Amino acid sequence: MNYEPLKYIYQPSGNPEAATLLLLHGTGGDERDLLPLAKNYGTHFNILSLRGNVSENGMPRFFKRLGMGIFDEKDLDFRTHEMVSFIRQLAEKENFDPSKIIALGYSNGANIAGATLVLYPDFLAGAILFRPMKPFKAISDWQTGTKAPVFISTGKSDPTIRPEDTLEWVSLLEKAGFDLTHFELNSGHNLTSQDLQLSVDWFKKHFV
Repeated sequence: MNYEPLKYIYQPSGNPEAATLLLLHGTGGDERDLLPLAKNYGTHFNILSLRGNVSENGMPRFFKRLGMGIFDEKDLDFRTHEMVSFIRQLAEKENFDPSKIIALGYSNGANIAGATLVLYPDFLAGAILFRPMKPFKAISDWQTGTKAPVFISTGKSDPTIRPEDTLEWVSLLEKAGFDLTHFELNSGHNLTSQDLQLSVDWFKKHFV
């Protein structure tokens, strides 16, 4: 496959046994966007922050879309494989454990993290998904052998996501065997301090 490398920032913890927090930005963000959030989860892990390889009117994204809320699923499939391949190669280069990766994604970043859970159900050790959507319209039954914990937070007044789609996505993840925690907040699409605090509490419960 003609995979392209992704631009990234890697901050090692100094501990070869440490887990790695994988940061995946939203539309128009880059590899620096979520770095300020990472410190809230602690300092005992590596940080890997990626920039999506797709540009939409000059705004970085992880995969193409056909319209608001309509994904180019062929490109999403390709870009998910591209990202996982890149991370595996980077793990050798930067000397981190590829079996201890915890994704933290917002919006577009949460959606490629979700696609990773579908296409590579045992790749991530955990995931924090802020404002995610179901990545593929049709998802066949699939199972994870690791039962990785997954945190999802959604906004009740988020105009970009239909609540019934979120419930379907949560149900699919639970049926696949993921340890799912879902919070529906009184907010829109933007992140709030409540998203952060709930996810930090969840993270400390599962990974500290």
